[in-house]
Amino acid sequence: MEFIGRTKELKDLEQEYKNKHSFVVLYGRRRIGKTELIKQFIKDKPALYFLATEEAEPQCMKRFSASLAEFTKQEYLKNANFNDWIELFKIFADVQNNQTKILVLDEFQYLVNTNPAFTSVFQKVWDEVLSKKDIMVIICGSYINMMTRQVLSEKSPLYGRRTAQIRLAPLSFCEIQEHYATVPFAELVEQYAVTGGVPKYMEFFANDSTLMENIARTVLNTNGFLYDEPAFLLNKEVKEPVNYYSIMKVIAAENHKLSEIASAMQVESNRLTPYLETLQGLYLLEKRVPVTENNPEKSRKGLYVMRDIFMRFWFKFVFPYKGELELDNLNFVLSKLNEHFIDNHVAFVYEDICRNIFAELCKKRLIDFVPSRIGSYWGKNEEIDLVAVDESNKRIFAAECKYYKDDKPVDVGVFAKLQEKCKTKDFSGNDITYGLFSKSGFTSRLKEIAAGNDKLILINGVKLEK
Repeated sequence: MEFIGRTKELKDLEQEYKNKHSFVVLYGRRRIGKTELIKQFIKDKPALYFLATEEAEPQCMKRFSASLAEFTKQEYLKNANFNDWIELFKIFADVQNNQTKILVLDEFQYLVNTNPAFTSVFQKVWDEVLSKKDIMVIICGSYINMMTRQVLSEKSPLYGRRTAQIRLAPLSFCEIQEHYATVPFAELVEQYAVTGGVPKYMEFFANDSTLMENIARTVLNTNGFLYDEPAFLLNKEVKEPVNYYSIMKVIAAENHKLSEIASAMQVESNRLTPYLETLQGLYLLEKRVPVTENNPEKSRKGLYVMRDIFMRFWFKFVFPYKGELELDNLNFVLSKLNEHFIDNHVAFVYEDICRNIFAELCKKRLIDFVPSRIGSYWGKNEEIDLVAVDESNKRIFAAECKYYKDDKPVDVGVFAKLQEKCKTKDFSGNDITYGLFSKSGFTSRLKEIAAGNDKLILINGVKLEK
């Protein structure tokens, strides 16, 4: 699969490289593309790339010295035996080069698992050796809890050394769409609603098969690559994964309030708090509040939503039917998927996609709006799919996002309902601009109204309707 996007991350890494003495921490969940980003960045630079694995420390040092031999062109290092990391890193630091050298330690967590004191060792290496030379260090890890605890937290020996940290997120829809501009919009949306922009997942869908064929082969097949993916993600990050599974299953069943989650699980609300916080720390879950809330941390309107789109899909369409899948009743599960995929899943993912599209249109100044926050809104009697706030200019952008299964165009009635919803007192005192997003266009009546109303913006796919 071709390298896609990551423009900002590459730019940030290049800036760190120019600083000559830099220490970058790069982390993010498995399959997210950390290694590919690093390889893209170092491809034209003098770099020693070392991938740590689960092995004893002497074997790890042996492999590092072999990588060092290749980097330094000193063959004797291949057969040398080392028992001191500092000595190895000194050899790297002493290599003469006209450019800043790069040292990459990928899957850093395995070095720490092998030797719990490794962070202290590396702190000494950085302070006494590497930071004295024109060297850029990149520490990369896949276990978010471990990287936070062992590298980023105040209690870590490495605290205060890093010059930048990059948490690598899934590719945004707009990054993908820009790369695959010739692929039909709806096809990209529906594939994104499964892969969630995770590059490794996308590889398994980059073929001539239909989306449902790919899902059946990769996700619903008990031998498929993604059939047990959530287990791999959670088992390495948390204790008692069964409790986290239960929470996510309940949220996938449309229980979003803390009280609803607790009721469905038949536990006290306060017992769930540590689990919910952990899932948020892993970027699998997020707590959303209406975007108009002035004090979001204290809001009582919080709703818990699965942030990870693949996990959202998996807990809706795989976890509840594991019994049927284990008995090879694939057709039964596919019938359920075909019945509910668009209305109960894609339509909601589309709202997230529209927020990304809106942000890009604003960034490119195709929409005259400077958002301070982008989210959604809900009150006692109304819900609005996308709401953005421009605090500086007292403006609000309110929009509905329509992903109709039957491909019908959006009509005037949707605009009328949106205007009615925007009469809420929470919007008072703001200049309101209305927006309508559609994957299947708009009726001629609605386009005529928009042509004569500069407060109504129509977005068809990723483009403004002319």
